[in-house]
Amino acid sequence: MNSQLTSRSALILIVIAQFLGTSLWFAGNAVAPEISQILNEPEILATITSVVQFGFILGTLVFAFFSVPDRFSPSKIFLVSSILAASVNLLIVVLPMQLSVVLVCRFLVGFFLAGIYPIGMKIAADYYQKGLGAALGFLVGALVLGTAFPHLLKGLDLDFSWQIVIWVTSGLALLGGVIVGLFVPDGPFHKINSKFDFRLLTKLSRISPLKSAASGYFGHMWELYTFWAFVPVLIVFFQGNEAMEASDSLLTFFVIAIGAYSCAIGGVIAKRQGSSKVAQVALIGSGLCCVLVLVASGLPSWVWISLLLIWGMFITADSPQFSTLVAQSVPAEYRGTALTLVNSMGFALSIVSIQFAQFLLEWIRIDRVLAMLFIGPLLGLMLFRFYKHQ
Repeated sequence: MNSQLTSRSALILIVIAQFLGTSLWFAGNAVAPEISQILNEPEILATITSVVQFGFILGTLVFAFFSVPDRFSPSKIFLVSSILAASVNLLIVVLPMQLSVVLVCRFLVGFFLAGIYPIGMKIAADYYQKGLGAALGFLVGALVLGTAFPHLLKGLDLDFSWQIVIWVTSGLALLGGVIVGLFVPDGPFHKINSKFDFRLLTKLSRISPLKSAASGYFGHMWELYTFWAFVPVLIVFFQGNEAMEASDSLLTFFVIAIGAYSCAIGGVIAKRQGSSKVAQVALIGSGLCCVLVLVASGLPSWVWISLLLIWGMFITADSPQFSTLVAQSVPAEYRGTALTLVNSMGFALSIVSIQFAQFLLEWIRIDRVLAMLFIGPLLGLMLFRFYKHQ
């Protein structure tokens, strides 16, 4: 088996494992309505979503500060993190149903996802010295598809027990961990940084190419999760309905899921044009979609549906390419730490963006709120180019 085939085989296994592992991320969203009824907590969805995000932010910050991805075997980290994440997710079914139990378990799921999502990218980076943009395109695409999956379940109106969803997602995550832990050894370009250096994060902050890639990624993250969170609200607004229907959930699924396709296609294009060009074009495209949404209200449904699908493609295509640029901007022995740190800061920024959008909705209608997201791509592009030429 030649090295190219080995890298490709490893990527296939990592993509599958990544999808299985990150299914835990949105399992809470899928079962939130049932848990909400059991606990008599009507507004639990936003809380469940937020605690997972906070857990992920803290987890990635801890992993980055202690340089965990670079000091230990990434494959073993992925395996252990998958086991722990699956276990705490399962505790929701095993322990007595209480709001505090649910929130703590979901927070810990987010914490251990820090050992799955960015670590999966780190493993892929250790297999691809060239063509990393294409590899991460498929990897991030798996996460995008997982994000959309709960909306598909809602759209199909399938009557699944919430306990079954928890059991199945825990089992899938465990399987994903076993796949990487047993069948994907550390890559040929993996380098171990055996010493803990508390000044490492400060050293990384001085690397201009890293600041450039991170700035673009932050602009992308300001827009991405807020768009995903409020797409259902925007669709209901365009439809002129008072409440969300099954068809609206299906449309939401396609708007988000199409981003998996654009991640993969963007990765293929990046092999020829470079990750920097693909990332910038996608960032510009998503920024323009922010502005165009202002004129979509009242137009025929095919027009605004087309706009949302195009937006769904542009808004994700830059993510794997910015991650590629982050990985390539630092020495190999710091790669895992850089990826994890940038993930942590990006997701923290996404929470600020979501809360800001929720605040604005008290006074401004949804299309105008989402139009303001163009600030993220604009600043991200400006800072990306500024640091790139330093």
